[in-house]
Amino acid sequence: MSVEDVFRGVVDGALRALEAEGRLPAGLPRAFAVERPKRAEHGDLATNAPLTLAKAARLPPREIASMLAERVAADARVTSAEAAGAGFVNVRLAPAAYHPVLDEVLRAGRGYGRAPAATGERVLIEFVSANPTGPLLISHARGALVGDAIARLLEATGHLVAREYYINDFGNQVQLFALSVAAAAFGEPLPEGGYPGAYVDAVAGYLKEREPAALEAYRASRGGDELAALARLCVTRMLDGVPGSADLPGIKATLRSLGVHYDAWFSEESLHRWGRVGAALARLEAGGYLRELPDGALVFQMPEGEGLADGAWKRAEASKDAGGGRVVRKSDRRTYTYFASDIAYHADKIDRGYGRVMTVLGADHHGYQARLVNMLAALGLPKERLDILFFQLVSLVRDGQVVRMGKRLGNLITVDEVLEEIDEALGPGAGADALRYFYLSRRLENPVELDVDLAKRASIENPAIYLQYGHARLCSLLRVAKAELGLSPPPYDPRLAARLTHPLELSIVQRLGEYPKTVRLAADERAPSRVVSYLDDLAREFNAYYTQTKDDPILPKKSVRAQPNWEATWDREKTLARLGWVDGIRTVYASGLALLGIRAPERLERLEGPAEAGEGAEAPPAT
Repeated sequence: MSVEDVFRGVVDGALRALEAEGRLPAGLPRAFAVERPKRAEHGDLATNAPLTLAKAARLPPREIASMLAERVAADARVTSAEAAGAGFVNVRLAPAAYHPVLDEVLRAGRGYGRAPAATGERVLIEFVSANPTGPLLISHARGALVGDAIARLLEATGHLVAREYYINDFGNQVQLFALSVAAAAFGEPLPEGGYPGAYVDAVAGYLKEREPAALEAYRASRGGDELAALARLCVTRMLDGVPGSADLPGIKATLRSLGVHYDAWFSEESLHRWGRVGAALARLEAGGYLRELPDGALVFQMPEGEGLADGAWKRAEASKDAGGGRVVRKSDRRTYTYFASDIAYHADKIDRGYGRVMTVLGADHHGYQARLVNMLAALGLPKERLDILFFQLVSLVRDGQVVRMGKRLGNLITVDEVLEEIDEALGPGAGADALRYFYLSRRLENPVELDVDLAKRASIENPAIYLQYGHARLCSLLRVAKAELGLSPPPYDPRLAARLTHPLELSIVQRLGEYPKTVRLAADERAPSRVVSYLDDLAREFNAYYTQTKDDPILPKKSVRAQPNWEATWDREKTLARLGWVDGIRTVYASGLALLGIRAPERLERLEGPAEAGEGAEAPPAT
């Protein structure tokens, strides 16, 4: 229960009392808002209840506000209430209104803010699914971390989530990659449009040593089943890596370095091998959504006036006389397009019984949405069960300048390169934490600039470290309390909670009460950035508290404890109350970091020059 929920109950009780007294009509609606005023001098909370009730009550809003303020002020949890504006009530709350929130946080522990498991939908989320023809780039990492964070949020709100990677292991690009590997193995020129790079050489070297028969079989045939078999081996190496190779740790290892895991790796080739593509197209043909062109090509097309407009069709298919349709089978009557695979794959997703299927894509795939929605509608599947999430792309910044990247420039930057660079500066795992902060702190629709120099900085100027430092600092307070005073955070005790009266202590408790709503909104809006903003605000508010309470610290200073008989003046109960409060903050802080997939360190050993006081001070450094 949040502080807003407590006050909503106070307002509801006051309205029921006014109805019982006959001062308001009975049965008035209760659709009113409770929120923090924009200006702190207006009070702790405000409600627009008089405005929303005026029409039904047939009374001026200001008159209702005056009655409501009088009744609300009589509640012990309210210190003052006044009518304001055209029909608002502003209140200041007593500390007792805040304490139930801390009680709930301490009782729930890490489960605070999380819905009971298996109370929501079964959700399948597909993300990254980069072609296994090259290592993962920094742009792919945003899709990986966005998909992972959204999956964590959905799980926190009660959904059963399965994570899936769709392996594009069928078609021309995979065959071209296999031809490139073979050329490297045989010392031949690259095929036109082939894949260069050290990772190609790594695959070629591995196959020469471990799978020479496959290479020789391909060399003898130069195509057919032997090329398909070679392509499968190449895809396996791209996914699993080449043992001992720095050039090719493998897509799976890269994702593990980011803290991303999958429940399933789904092969596109399997859709063709088991006839799923033909079965899905047969469903479309039976519904009248496929037509054959004079040259034998087969195209998918929605009837006139149905489905979403797919502007890409006319551009992409005009030369094939598709007439506004999208080709699913080429004119040789054997070769299926990628779109045919997509049809079969999404039909399979729905057929597996998921209540919602989600796909995370880069913004350059926006044209994908219309075709998928149309395809689901044509298959007779509920299109409202499909969520397609688009994220803007990433640019790299070095020395304050954006680094231009592109295939033609030959300087595409891999995830592994960036992770290694940050890990070398800050320690293992720091790179994944930094990427998670930079990529998740912006909404999906906003581009990201990854400032590598800032991400490597071992100071609280680095926003990722600043966020982690907030947790380490709270842990440090609890650690010092135990080591030097023999005190641990107590369970919630109303008598101790009554000692929490500082305005910022209460404001932070109020923010803790907002955490469950933050998690719900972040999940509903598919916006992990909400959690980042929440934690940033919580850290700033605690920093402000530290600054304002230097003369009344959480822990008695060493200089005070050095004096004879210092315990005689020590307010031990206030210290215990504040330790429980700190433990509640730490619990929520750790929960939020876990939702983002960012580590919650208890110490930050390599932090340079923390802007804090010494070990015996009120808020010791996080080391």
